[in-house]
Amino acid sequence: MHNTVTGPFFAIYYPVFAAVAVPANLMAIVILARGRCGLSRCISLYLLSMAVTDLLVVITAVILNRIRGIYFPVNFLTRTRGCSITAVVTYGARDSSVWLTVAFTFDRYIAICCQKLKTDYCQAKTATILIGIICSLGVAKNIPCYFMYEPLYIINNVGWFCRIKDVFYISPGWAAFDWLDRIVTPFLPFVLMVLLNALTIRNILSANRARKRLRNKSKGDKQSDSEVENRKKSIVLLMSISGSFLLLWTTYVVNVFYVRFTKGLYFEGSNYNDPRFILQESGYMCLLCSCCTNTCIYVGTQRKFREELKGAVKYPYGKIRKLVKI
Repeated sequence: MHNTVTGPFFAIYYPVFAAVAVPANLMAIVILARGRCGLSRCISLYLLSMAVTDLLVVITAVILNRIRGIYFPVNFLTRTRGCSITAVVTYGARDSSVWLTVAFTFDRYIAICCQKLKTDYCQAKTATILIGIICSLGVAKNIPCYFMYEPLYIINNVGWFCRIKDVFYISPGWAAFDWLDRIVTPFLPFVLMVLLNALTIRNILSANRARKRLRNKSKGDKQSDSEVENRKKSIVLLMSISGSFLLLWTTYVVNVFYVRFTKGLYFEGSNYNDPRFILQESGYMCLLCSCCTNTCIYVGTQRKFREELKGAVKYPYGKIRKLVKI
C-alpha cells in the first residue's frame, strides 16, 4: 500500500527543484564565464566546471530520470539501452562534480597553507588540466555501469526498463567494482575534504594569531588587517562549499553503510511505506540538492557575484522598458 503523502511529494518536489536548479546553474555558468566576480582565473575555472557538472546532473538525474519516470513513464529513454546510457552519464557527472569540489578544496589548501607551492600550482593552466583529467576519469570509471543492467521486460525483442542483474550481487568482479565505486565516491572525498578543511582552518587560525600579535606590537598596520579579511573571505567560501557537500551527502553515505552491513541489496521499487525506500530516496534527494547550493553560496558570500546577478536580472527588464517606450 502506497503512502498518499510521499508519492505526490516526489511528483511536486522534483519539478520544482528542476525549475530552480537549472536556471540557477545556468546563471552561475554565465556569470562565472564572464570573469567579473573578482575571483582569480584559477578559482573561476573550478567553480565554472562545478556549475557545468551540477547542471548535467540535474538534467540527467532529475529531468531525464526522476521527472520523466513520474510523468512520462514510457518513452525511448525507458528502453534498457537508453536508461543504461543515462546511468553512465549521470554517475559520471556526479563523480566529476564531487571530485571537482575536492580539487577546489585542495587548491585553496595549497593557496592558504603552502605558500611555496602556490605560485606554481594555483594557476589556470593547472586547473584546466585537472578539470579535464577529473571529468575524463569520472566518465571512464562509470562505463561498467552500462553493463550492470538488464531488461525488466522484453517486448518484440526490445528490452524495456532497467533492473540490476542478479549476477551483480554474487559476482566477485561486480562486488569489487561496487566497493571501488563507493570508496571513490563518496568515502574518499569525505575523508579528503574533512582532512583538508581541518588543516586549512588550523593554518588560518595560527596565522591570524600571529598577525594579531604583530598588530599589537605595531599599531595601525592596515596591511595585516586587510590580509586577515581576505583570509576570512576565502575560508567562508571554502567552508560553505565543502560544508554543504558534506552535509547533503551524509544521508546517502548512511544509506550505503546500511546496505553494506545489512542485506547488501539496494532497494528496488516504490513502496513509499518502506523505511529502506524512504532512507534511499532521502539520500538521493539531498545528494541532488547539492547540485544547486553552490549558486546560493556564491550569492551569499561574493559581493561582486551578487552585483552581476542583479545586473543579469535587471537586463531583460530594461530591454522591455525600452521596447515599451518605443
